[in-house]
Amino acid sequence: MLSTHNSLAGKVAVITGGSGVLCSQMAIELARQGMKVAILNRSKEKGKALEEEIVHSGGTALAVSCDVLNEESVQQASEEILSKFGPCHVLINGAGGNHPDAITSKETFSESDITDPEIKSFFDMTMTGFDHVFKLNLLGTVLPTQVFAKQMIDQEGTTIINISSMSAPSPMTKVPAYSAAKAGIDNFTQWLAVHFASAGIRVNAIAPGFFLTDQNRNLLTNSDGSLTERAEKIISHTPAGRFGKPEDLLGTLLWLADSEYSRFVTGIIVPVDGGFMSYSGV
Repeated sequence: MLSTHNSLAGKVAVITGGSGVLCSQMAIELARQGMKVAILNRSKEKGKALEEEIVHSGGTALAVSCDVLNEESVQQASEEILSKFGPCHVLINGAGGNHPDAITSKETFSESDITDPEIKSFFDMTMTGFDHVFKLNLLGTVLPTQVFAKQMIDQEGTTIINISSMSAPSPMTKVPAYSAAKAGIDNFTQWLAVHFASAGIRVNAIAPGFFLTDQNRNLLTNSDGSLTERAEKIISHTPAGRFGKPEDLLGTLLWLADSEYSRFVTGIIVPVDGGFMSYSGV
């Protein structure tokens, strides 16, 4: 399949959390458009298979070990990419996740939850769990941006794309830390867009709706493949009537990445959610 965004060809894309279900498809697509793609993960091995897949298909990719919460690690990754590919043009902050000590078992609280050892209530969540989620999602976006945005200054067509969530504008039940951290991503995206406007760096975010991934498969599907009660609620609230597929994000990704198409677009969060945010439930 021929590339459709020629202005991206030869430029460098850096993707944190690059081997994840959603970001790996972004990496493959950007490589198809002729970009040199750096795939960052804590473990280099996680990105190596994706690097090989892209190279085998005729693209250019590099798997790099990087802990997005370690300044030295991010700086080392930056130097390696700079020496092998050149300066970053597109940064996708895809690293993120949740933690079992920052979730609740039930959507709403009952007084009996306090004494039930099988229930993890609001009072059972730990500061360690909250801290992990905030650092990974929010600080794990701030630090790579500090490092890679320096390479974007005085370059044409540079952009930062953060990964938000449907839990940012309306917090999901059971995941208060994750929801609050993603709300922080939205706020930071807008702040950064204003801050970097004079430097010519556009900053936007993509907010995926509900996508079935390896991380949430056990939450959304039963062992026989049928939907869980929580998944049924999600689908009933999604006018499109299905979960998202990774390729559903690619059109928005290319639009935001290519300054020929979105040169006057900065400071927005784009929902790709099958209508979830528009539906009131009635």
